[in-house]
Amino acid sequence: MTDWSKAPWVDPALDWTPMPVPDLPPRVLIDFATRCNLRCPMCTVWGSGDQEAIDDVKGVMPPDAAERLLDELAPARPLVQPNMYGEPLLIPDLAGTIRAMKCRGMEVALNTNGLALSQAVSDMLVAEGVDSVSVSIDAVTPGTLALVRGLDRLEAIEAGVFRLLAARGRALTPRISVSFTVQDTNRHEADAFVERWISRVDCVRVGLLFENGTFPEMETPAERRPCPTLYNTLPVFNDGTATICCLDGFKVTDVGNVFEQGAQAVWTGEAFAKVRYFHETGQWDKVPFCTNCNGWAQLSFEETEADGILVRRSPQIVYYNRVDRLENWRNKLRSAHEGTNAE
Repeated sequence: MTDWSKAPWVDPALDWTPMPVPDLPPRVLIDFATRCNLRCPMCTVWGSGDQEAIDDVKGVMPPDAAERLLDELAPARPLVQPNMYGEPLLIPDLAGTIRAMKCRGMEVALNTNGLALSQAVSDMLVAEGVDSVSVSIDAVTPGTLALVRGLDRLEAIEAGVFRLLAARGRALTPRISVSFTVQDTNRHEADAFVERWISRVDCVRVGLLFENGTFPEMETPAERRPCPTLYNTLPVFNDGTATICCLDGFKVTDVGNVFEQGAQAVWTGEAFAKVRYFHETGQWDKVPFCTNCNGWAQLSFEETEADGILVRRSPQIVYYNRVDRLENWRNKLRSAHEGTNAE
């Protein structure tokens, strides 16, 4: 890997020694298809109302380019999340895409809104060996769901989760979880959400809302540190654009194109190295997207266990893990989580 410590943009007075970066990212977010069947008000992309910006990011990744990307990433056997701002169940030939990742030794963890979680899709996800499926629900009543996600089809979404659980049966995988993003319209249902789901799924996730470049309700530690995702996660849009953060929905932190330069060249390249340098030397203002963001603190967890539930709590996220289902929280799905939200 290139040693950037003597680069012309480095201030010698700071005596900077770069933090280690693996040759390839342990975790990759690939938006194979940026399309969605919801328009959630809280969504950075689809809820933005900026149609021109949305048109710039939506689309489908060319299959041949996707194959080349997976080939390059294969030696690292990363954990792959096959979506960022796209609904993964809308990926053309989803089964083939999953198969392409699994046959290269990659673990697959997808996040879905659950609307398209039919019996056939549930059976396919189990058959293809998907490692983790998380369904974003955010409500326990149809009225609250309508406020949060713009539709009241709670029964249909929950039915999809139950179909997936039945399709898995006694098998170890996929690890099945549900999530709840706290906001003004649903916070009164957060406790009821955990209570409803903790005995049914493997894990329940409750997180705070990201808006206007920060997590406004998160208690942020006084001492700022470099964001851990800069060292283990590579977000890739459908056109090959790579960014520094999954919270960047409109590619404003573009650090290169993996189709044109290659994933390793982007990951270890100058543009990404500059961002890491500014983080490591406390020059947050040099990365405007990061200046006011407190997301760097969201992944420092404390653990407690009681009544068969392992609770992992950070300033931004709380995971309620059933102890009797921890066996499927393993390998990259677990190790990548030390610096990401892959639980």
